[in-house]
Amino acid sequence: MAPSRAAILGLSGPRLTSAEAALWRRFPPLGAILFARNIQDPAQLRALTNDIRDVLGSAAPILIDQEGGRVARLKLPQWEVFPAAARFEGEPELAQRANAYLMGAMCRAAGLDVVCAPVLDLRLPGAHQVIGDRAFSAEPEEIARLGVACIAGLQAAGCIPVIKHIPGHGRALADSHHELPRVAAGVEALADDIAPFRALACSGAWAMTAHVLYEAWDARLPATLSPTVIQRVIRGEIGFDGLLITDDLAMGALAGMANDLAEAALSAGCDVVLHCTGKLEDAAALLPDCAVLSDAALRRLALADAARRGFGAGEVAALRAVRDGVLAAPMVAVAEGDPTER
Repeated sequence: MAPSRAAILGLSGPRLTSAEAALWRRFPPLGAILFARNIQDPAQLRALTNDIRDVLGSAAPILIDQEGGRVARLKLPQWEVFPAAARFEGEPELAQRANAYLMGAMCRAAGLDVVCAPVLDLRLPGAHQVIGDRAFSAEPEEIARLGVACIAGLQAAGCIPVIKHIPGHGRALADSHHELPRVAAGVEALADDIAPFRALACSGAWAMTAHVLYEAWDARLPATLSPTVIQRVIRGEIGFDGLLITDDLAMGALAGMANDLAEAALSAGCDVVLHCTGKLEDAAALLPDCAVLSDAALRRLALADAARRGFGAGEVAALRAVRDGVLAAPMVAVAEGDPTER
């Protein structure tokens, strides 16, 4: 098989088409990311994940946004509902760890091994609600405390977590799915934004960039495309040396062709680009000229894989009892308002 491109791509529908498979065999991406359009029921989903790995190899990562609350691809009635991150503020760490383990085990059973959670952004009053209850708290220390627990739970379930959205989306007054947010806060204020990411920098998780322009760090380019933000802030000040992936390059915050944006993001220091439209023409434009995974990216992939560790089967019931004991209020599914749906 040809070396993997430094890209993770979306698919068009609930099955891997022959055209997608042919393109992926010729120019294999690292892995895939799935959305509601790709998911119908457990049997169909397991067949799809098997088909993806038949083409890309058994180790190919398959990502899903499964945070709980508004952001969940696996939904009722086939899958369990999980609460939003904000529900755990002030609660014991073990409750969040148990919740993350149960959510990760559900994803893993469906053939999905990379869970795009937790959100480590600040939940600030007056900011755009694209983050809102997806974040644990407004306090960096509380975010870090619960973020550690969430990562440990996902890793114990055999999943790789992806912390979002480094170096922080919490101050944004706009939704980066639709436009480019500009954050005017100074370096001293931004120290709170990066604090949770610094606390979890060596956790073994991947990290996803924010399509946000931070005037104090780079007045011209958003973090995803900024060598200054990636090298000086993310790799330097935060100290993150895990696998760094972009948020979706097709979001409204970025302007340009898929292949040009991919080149710019990889040149800036991202390890892997994410492109989620699932359109064959977008994949065909991006993959042929996309760089293969660097040696540094391969090392970071291996470190994240090694950080996964399992609980014994007998512990699952106890974990569920801990989580449900803390979350005494009924958990209600949120049927609308997912800001990340595609």
